[in-house]
Amino acid sequence: MPLDAICTAALCGELEQTVVGGRIDKVQQPERDMLLLSLRANGKNRRLLIAAGTGNARVHLTEASFENPAEPPMFCMLLRKHLVGAHIVSLYQPEHERMLVLLLDTHDELGVDSRKRLVVEMIGRSANVILVGEDGRIIDCMRRVDFAGDANRRLLPGMIYRMPPRQDKRSFFETEPDTRRAMIDRADESVPMDKWLLDSFSGLSPLICRELTYRCGGDYALLPAQMDALAETVANGEFTPCLISRDGKPLDFSFLRISQYGDAAQTELCDSFSALLDAFYTRRDKQEQQRRRSKELQHSVKTARDRLMRKLAGQREELKRTETKEDVRKRAELVTANLYRLKRGERSLVCEDYYEPDCPEITIPLDPLKTPQQNAAAMYKEYNKLKGAERHLTGLIAQGEQQLEYLNSVLDELERAENEKDLGDIRRELSETGYLKQPRGAKPEKGRAQAPLRFVTDAGLEVLVGRSNTQNDELTTKLARRTDYWLHTQRVHGSHVILRCDGLEPDEESLAQAASLAAWYSQGRESGKVPVDYTMVRFVRKPAGAMPGKVVYTDYRTIFVEADEALITRLRKR
Repeated sequence: MPLDAICTAALCGELEQTVVGGRIDKVQQPERDMLLLSLRANGKNRRLLIAAGTGNARVHLTEASFENPAEPPMFCMLLRKHLVGAHIVSLYQPEHERMLVLLLDTHDELGVDSRKRLVVEMIGRSANVILVGEDGRIIDCMRRVDFAGDANRRLLPGMIYRMPPRQDKRSFFETEPDTRRAMIDRADESVPMDKWLLDSFSGLSPLICRELTYRCGGDYALLPAQMDALAETVANGEFTPCLISRDGKPLDFSFLRISQYGDAAQTELCDSFSALLDAFYTRRDKQEQQRRRSKELQHSVKTARDRLMRKLAGQREELKRTETKEDVRKRAELVTANLYRLKRGERSLVCEDYYEPDCPEITIPLDPLKTPQQNAAAMYKEYNKLKGAERHLTGLIAQGEQQLEYLNSVLDELERAENEKDLGDIRRELSETGYLKQPRGAKPEKGRAQAPLRFVTDAGLEVLVGRSNTQNDELTTKLARRTDYWLHTQRVHGSHVILRCDGLEPDEESLAQAASLAAWYSQGRESGKVPVDYTMVRFVRKPAGAMPGKVVYTDYRTIFVEADEALITRLRKR
């Protein structure tokens, strides 16, 4: 995944044709480790992105948009001072390293013409952007390396800029074919080929080492021919920008076609390396942002759920204590029936328990500071208190269990959210139900809710699937006709599914396909055979005051289906 030396060479040759001779009009720093240079080159406005973060260091033209901070960082202010108005004289890759250098014609503080270098080091955790003056001294850098770092290479303003130390292995670019063959002949064949390649040559990424190994089948005897072919490709500049993805998620990129993944990954050819890097990192960052936001929402929902579970546990414990209310009432009535036998100050009453068949004697403790009548009244009062608490707690527990079921359904939705819009719908739903509080002064989140997911069965019937609990409500109670069919997994959380029939009886195949959709968009996705209930929409209703997505239904039948991903993909593509 990191930009290797060969990709850097290909990228360098490409950028030379587009940015050299351009004039820098604007410098921005949207993120701590990212710069954006706005250029006017070859009669076109371009934006050159320079990133120096761990795992995402790169330089390329971009079409993506970024939000700038309210206050530009100090490094950005310094670059504006030195680079705005500068012309890019050349762009080159020093010594086949993972580096690019922009040679710039600009002015110094006194307005005198000077030549500066903007050095971009794309080397793992040491990635950096360094502005070097005409005298070879560092003006400043994105990350300063002081005396606590490498003693032989400090990156501080005023110090002489020195190249990064070279790796203690041969450069692939500078090694002659005969030398490579001699090295291969001496190789220890017990060592995996990709590891030997990575340890023996600089300039080869782990991906390329694995690809050479795959093409050789692990046979060292076939390796010289493959390495010669690779060297010829690089020497001739025959690069093919390839984006490799798996299930729609960017996996890697390369300067040549990658065959090691087989059918497990898809290869997309790009028009240029800038387009390749822009697509790869934009998609990856978008997915990472979605994952992070989904995780934040999950944390909020899990916190609310755990708090509710603790509350319910306490309420159930209190409800358990109300089970003694009948014993309290019985004691109160026995005391009332035996008032004639009691005197003030007695600590207990021994009497016959006429509630039991044999009327055994029982002892009832009394408060000696109260009269017999006051003791009986206190017991009746405790009984009424326990009875009221039981009624109140029963209602609270039922309400809490509904809320708990709702929160669990939201967690299931978050697991199945496909994009940022899905997360936005869920976020709005949580705000409307009060589980997600808006920061003070923040404006309510705007955005039009998405339409339900749409599928078409092999028989041509339309199937709609809700994306969230709020959309489930709208789909079932507003969009669906009374004669349509409603489907939902039995006893597990999932989306509401509507099979539109135009008043006709649906065929068995369409019902089975709609049921498979209900199984796929539910917690039972990985459970094999899943029971799915179906009934006409007219037999489905939403109870008054119920949480979003909660309905009750009657006159239903059950079908057992499997969540078939291939079927879901086929029906959705129509």
